[in-house]
Amino acid sequence: MPRVPGARASDPALLVLLSLAGGDKHGHALAVDIETLSGARPGPGTLYGAITRLEEQGLIEALPEDGRRRPYRLTGDGLRALDEGLRELRRLAAAGDERVAAASGRLGLPHALRGST
Repeated sequence: MPRVPGARASDPALLVLLSLAGGDKHGHALAVDIETLSGARPGPGTLYGAITRLEEQGLIEALPEDGRRRPYRLTGDGLRALDEGLRELRRLAAAGDERVAAASGRLGLPHALRGST
């Protein structure tokens, strides 16, 4: 099964998969939803480049056109790749929390600033 390469919170492929996990969407609706999720709207080249790669990898599929719009749907492999990417982000965030807590301790910062670990 293809993976979402370099799972980062700002990765366009991961954001497209995350958006489509909420339901089928066409390009403009994806851009709006991604902006809502991440605070940044991908440009058309970035968005459609990610869509093309994900479709080629079988992680999403195009649905029949609806007027001038082409909606996309998450596939089972896409859902598994999204889950794997999110697990990797959680692992990275947990390691980051541990390091922030350790650095806070070394710097003598109050306990409340040490994070959630």
